[in-house]
Amino acid sequence: MATSGDMSHWDWNIGKKVIADLHQWRKSFEWLEEPYVSPDGETIAAVVRTKDGMFSVCVNGDLWETRSDKIWSLRFSPDNRPAAFVSNQGLWTIAVGGRPWLNTYEFVWDLHFGEGGGPVIVAAVNKGRYVAVSDGVPWSQGYSFMTGLVVSDDGGHSAAVVQSAAFNPGDIFAFQKGCYTVAVDGRPWDRSFVNVWEMSFNPDGTRLAAEVRTTLYDYTIAVDGRPWDRSFSSVWQPKFNPADGSVTAPVKVKGGWTLARDGEVFWDQRFCQLLHHYHSPDGSAVAAIVAPEFARWSVAVNGLLWPKTFNHLITDLTFSPDGKHVACAARKDGRWTIAVDGLCWDLAFDMAWTPVFSPDSCHVAAKVEKAGRFFILVDGRPLKLEFAGAWNPVFSPDGCKLMIRGIGGSEKELSYCRYVFDMSGLPV
Repeated sequence: MATSGDMSHWDWNIGKKVIADLHQWRKSFEWLEEPYVSPDGETIAAVVRTKDGMFSVCVNGDLWETRSDKIWSLRFSPDNRPAAFVSNQGLWTIAVGGRPWLNTYEFVWDLHFGEGGGPVIVAAVNKGRYVAVSDGVPWSQGYSFMTGLVVSDDGGHSAAVVQSAAFNPGDIFAFQKGCYTVAVDGRPWDRSFVNVWEMSFNPDGTRLAAEVRTTLYDYTIAVDGRPWDRSFSSVWQPKFNPADGSVTAPVKVKGGWTLARDGEVFWDQRFCQLLHHYHSPDGSAVAAIVAPEFARWSVAVNGLLWPKTFNHLITDLTFSPDGKHVACAARKDGRWTIAVDGLCWDLAFDMAWTPVFSPDSCHVAAKVEKAGRFFILVDGRPLKLEFAGAWNPVFSPDGCKLMIRGIGGSEKELSYCRYVFDMSGLPV
């Protein structure tokens, strides 16, 4: 199969392709769980319970050869491989493409992939110790506690918050000395902290930054185990600038929340809250979800606030490939819409998902839901298609075509279909 980074090898021929009849699946199994679709749209899969009471995965109508006591968390890798947690006789492992790993564990969770596919990484309990496991190979060192597993973009490195020192639950003095740190590929940082939270790798996976609490009242960012020289009353998840490698993070200072870089405040503006910041692909811009006043949400780009605010929430903030545009899903007065560069699409919906930019940054598409039906919008206009279930639209590498993946709209028509349209001939 082509990898997600090699989308040019996908089938971009214009037309409709019927992949599978889910109505037939419903009649064949005791139950059918939520289906998932591969990035290239060629495969649909779902966890099913067979008539003998066992579990399997149905892929385009064919079952995996192996049966299991339980299967959950089915997902597709970026290179179109179905993977899931499987259990037999009380032990767990991962099956990729129907083939289980040789090693088994007391439990597994938190499934990750590299951006281009690569290894499959999970958190696991191995002989009573917590570890990360990459393609069946666990960390050489295990821990009594682990949470917050993250992986590098290529999937080649993993990190998690771990307990670095044993202490009794009621031993507040030991806790305040710092009993948590970060393990990168199983190796712990030299320094421990009172708490460690959200982490981020740099683009090539060689550095890691994390939220840390150095005392009960002081918060900062630690990069490769070394905390910034300055502390704050609170911080949120740090990010690496892809251009210069600097580390940025939302921080709380006198007057409100702002953005800091390498320990120094570099946005002059102050907000009631500042969350989820993102760098543009070239690192020239940074955008963040902010609250300019209590219970009002907006977006700030390089510190400049959009004129539009929303009274419920903003999520799924996305930069265009050229870094010149920003889009998000936003909710106001109980209704969802898509906002691009501060301007909202005219239509409102019960739900909206992550907006998707075309490779040339000229178009935006998004999946939305209204009255239990799913639709695809392009540049604010709904296409004349509706589905009982759908997935995010995908632009071709040249931006000239759009792939839509959806399940038909009635009980009598539950076929999963893959559509490819020319951008100049969309069914609007």
